[in-house]
Amino acid sequence: MSQPPSASQPSAEIGVIGGSGFYSFLDDVHEVEVDTPFGRPSDTLTIGALAGRRVAFVPRHGRDHRYPPHKIPYRANLWALRSLGVRQIVAPSAVGSLTPDHGPGTLAIPDQLVDRTSGRAQTFYDEGGAVHLSFADPYCPIGREVAVSTARRAGWPPVDGGTLVVIEGPRFSTRAESRWYAAQGWTLIGMTGHPEAVLARELALCYIPVCLVTDLDAGIEEGEGVTMEEVFRVFAENIDRLRPLVADMIKSLPTDRACPCPHSLDGMRLPLDLP
Repeated sequence: MSQPPSASQPSAEIGVIGGSGFYSFLDDVHEVEVDTPFGRPSDTLTIGALAGRRVAFVPRHGRDHRYPPHKIPYRANLWALRSLGVRQIVAPSAVGSLTPDHGPGTLAIPDQLVDRTSGRAQTFYDEGGAVHLSFADPYCPIGREVAVSTARRAGWPPVDGGTLVVIEGPRFSTRAESRWYAAQGWTLIGMTGHPEAVLARELALCYIPVCLVTDLDAGIEEGEGVTMEEVFRVFAENIDRLRPLVADMIKSLPTDRACPCPHSLDGMRLPLDLP
């Protein structure tokens, strides 16, 4: 059973999970403390207005980047967003490229995901009975179409499709690992796209990845390999371009969801009540 936000609690329809560069793109902003059955989110959530839409923002790593990828409270973040009324999520992130065709500064909207993490809590339904969901296509198809078309209109033609492999982190890949991933035909590599996407599906939410390539992975080019400084530098160089693009995507998302995402839990007996 789904519980709507209480009348006294601020609400939002669209969520953004991202970095600190997204604090300033909302109007009429206020902060909300949310507690969940899975602990506290990464940080205080920010709710504001954008083109007539109510948007909630949660900093994936915390405002001071306190959470490494394997320690992010993913379940709390997704649960908190749904408890505020969010049903569609835009998820910008920095990724590496596993092909020289997608260099730094490339925008990509993948359509597939491979999980190479270990030890992360990746389901809300680990007690009280099994809940088996379809995850053949991990991202919202309509949300992806909106992201691709919006980026094209903005003059930043994205890579439409591709596979994001998510590694445990916080270390980067060895050259051998990187070459192996590329040999499978996977095109992007990151540390946070899983379990975010599957947790969104378990809450019947739309999840839309927006990936900014910040580096070529270690097996793709010679040199010292990927560094944190390089990733942060390239992301910072593109944030003023990425932020308005995400805002335009939010404006363009449909108000009525005609995608399969709202029906991902249809007919299932859930062991807990959803917010």
